[in-house]
Amino acid sequence: MATIRQRGKKWQVQVRRAGSGALSKSFLRRKDADAWARQMEIRADRSELPADSGALKAIKLADLITRYRKEVTSKKRGGKIEDSVLARMLCDPICKLSLSQLGTADFARYRDRRLACVAPTTLKRQLNPIQHMFEVAKRDWAIPIKDNPIKTLRFSAKMRMRTRRLRPGELNRLLKATRSCRSSEIAQIIQFALATGMRRGEIASMQWKDLDLKRRLLTIPITKNGHARTVPLSNDAIKALPKRCSIDGRVFSKTGNAIHLAWDRITKRAGINDLRFHDLRHEAISRFFELGLTIPEVATISGHRDATMLLRYAHASPSAVFKKLNQAA
Repeated sequence: MATIRQRGKKWQVQVRRAGSGALSKSFLRRKDADAWARQMEIRADRSELPADSGALKAIKLADLITRYRKEVTSKKRGGKIEDSVLARMLCDPICKLSLSQLGTADFARYRDRRLACVAPTTLKRQLNPIQHMFEVAKRDWAIPIKDNPIKTLRFSAKMRMRTRRLRPGELNRLLKATRSCRSSEIAQIIQFALATGMRRGEIASMQWKDLDLKRRLLTIPITKNGHARTVPLSNDAIKALPKRCSIDGRVFSKTGNAIHLAWDRITKRAGINDLRFHDLRHEAISRFFELGLTIPEVATISGHRDATMLLRYAHASPSAVFKKLNQAA
């Protein structure tokens, strides 16, 4: 990796770096040149060589994001949402910076701008592909980035897990608000979500061919975590199923985005400002635990493969706990 040549009265050392230019330095004594060459080779083995500012200056963050969208995001299952997040980020001034200018401080300023619009948990999730992008650039694209600027980024606001559940009367208000919709499908989707704890995208992509009504089982072949699962269907879940088949074989005709838009209209009509569709999954899982189902049983329905993650969804209703305590007494 290191080349030592004598130039006049000096010894010149050149150390070549993968994917960028060479480092060079001159010494009066050969032994100093040898020592520096060995030191640089050790640092190269540890990926500690200083980045080539010339190579980094030619690449803007926008270039990196565009390449990542094309080569990585486009190949991910469910990559459409990630792609839209990255496309929106391209409109931010941070993307005009070159990689030689870019540092954690720049992402801290970006963080502060975004926190005015989104929750800390949302922003952290949106920055996950950016963190992965820098790792891919270093490992696979031979771009001489020394440090990943996202790794040391801190969030000024405290990260809190949502504990939102349906409050008394809210379900009735939601279902009442659906009566002015053109079809009853969104009401059925809400009730099905509460009966199964399924995600919006999973409900939207359900196929009749994956339903076994005789055994009351639904197979979900493609899930968020990449593992298929089979969901047992309760009486409430069966009742919520539509009577007609959609043209493309899906159980519900609404797409994930159509459900999202309908949900926004319904919650506004019902006067409920802080309830998300995903909170229905939270509500369903909490209800499963209140019914006395075990962690493995709930995980079978929800698809969680990590008990810790599952318990983050489970929040018992104080009134349900009070009722159980009285029954025990």
